[in-house]
Amino acid sequence: MKNNERIIYGIIITIVVFVIATFAGSKLHLNIDFFPYSFVTHSLMLILSIVLIYGLRKYVNYKIALPQFIKTLKPILFGLLATIIVNISMTVITKTLGGKVEAHAALTKMSPLQIFVFVFIYASIAEEILFRGFLMNILKPLKAKGINIFNRNISVPVLISAVAFGLGHLILITTGAGGLFLLRIVVFTTTLGLIAGYYQEKYENNAFAIIVHMAGNSMGVLGALLMNLNA
Repeated sequence: MKNNERIIYGIIITIVVFVIATFAGSKLHLNIDFFPYSFVTHSLMLILSIVLIYGLRKYVNYKIALPQFIKTLKPILFGLLATIIVNISMTVITKTLGGKVEAHAALTKMSPLQIFVFVFIYASIAEEILFRGFLMNILKPLKAKGINIFNRNISVPVLISAVAFGLGHLILITTGAGGLFLLRIVVFTTTLGLIAGYYQEKYENNAFAIIVHMAGNSMGVLGALLMNLNA
């Protein structure tokens, strides 16, 4: 498969999986209160991603393994720092422009336990296996090309998977979210995607991307706990 074909097929397939999973999640609901609407979305996303990785294993060199704890400290730290810095910066920009600082819809609809299980853990795994596990790995032959950010080489696969991941969160427009909130989420998730992709590529291990994602989502768990205490 040629490199331009990898880009086209990789992006198209990722979009199709994302759209199918999102559409199914909006239409299919489990009659169990503990399971949020996103459970179906992420379950289908996870299943389809695994099927793709296995079915296209000739083109997708997927690797995942439990990393050494010491090697996870920097990814976790940078995931947390990106979350704090981007969200504080975007909040300041939003207030400066006279906009309303909105909270993620999940924080108002789910309990802290639900956010821990279905956002911190489940969403992190499902989304990373699609965007970094499948998309970034199918683009792996392009990693020789890229750009330097803060003296770190960010390859084309890392860039494409991060931008795709960020833009995918525009789906939150269906929740009635405002423009500045969507901008904040896209900037944040794209930044988190860059860090996740960088560490996955560095160690050739999808587990690092999942760990960075979890670090980013940990602020959501903290936010839910604080909102619950103030309720």
